[in-house]
Amino acid sequence: MKKKQRNYIVKLSIMAMLIALEVVLNRFCSVNTQFLKLGFGFVPVVVAANLFGPVSAAAVWGLSDLVGANLFPIGPYHPGFTLCAAMMGAVYGILLYRQRADSPWIFVRAAIAASVNSIIFGLLINTWWVSMLYSSRTYLGYLVMRLPEYGVMIPLNILVIPVVLKLCEQLRRYAVPKGTKGK
Repeated sequence: MKKKQRNYIVKLSIMAMLIALEVVLNRFCSVNTQFLKLGFGFVPVVVAANLFGPVSAAAVWGLSDLVGANLFPIGPYHPGFTLCAAMMGAVYGILLYRQRADSPWIFVRAAIAASVNSIIFGLLINTWWVSMLYSSRTYLGYLVMRLPEYGVMIPLNILVIPVVLKLCEQLRRYAVPKGTKGK
């Protein structure tokens, strides 16, 4: 088997494990209600973003949302949530691909990624999907109700991302073959 094929298989295997880990963290190791979600489901996506880039991170979060929603539903499925999850993965990938934990700008990058994902995709767009699913006249009510979730998740993301990136340096050294390209 050629080295390029082997690297591709290793990359797919790692991404599959990250998808499974995200499903477990998101569906079983977090606080989930119809309107709020607090947990560490973003961690495997940050790993994919750092190791493989925006397309892979989008695939990991989008596919994990699709798998989790179909195997372990919390509410009715809406494809908008999956689209937002993929876009959030892409944002992480754009800002965190190949970034080192000791970079002087890592907290700024983490803050931008966490803020864009939480405010634009999580708070504004996903709240719109929730209001469409449950009652079209209560968007503002759902928005206000979800504010505390993002008040907690943004700082949590900013603090956890550098720790995850430190672990990614070890993964890159020992688990990801040299020459594996991200996209």
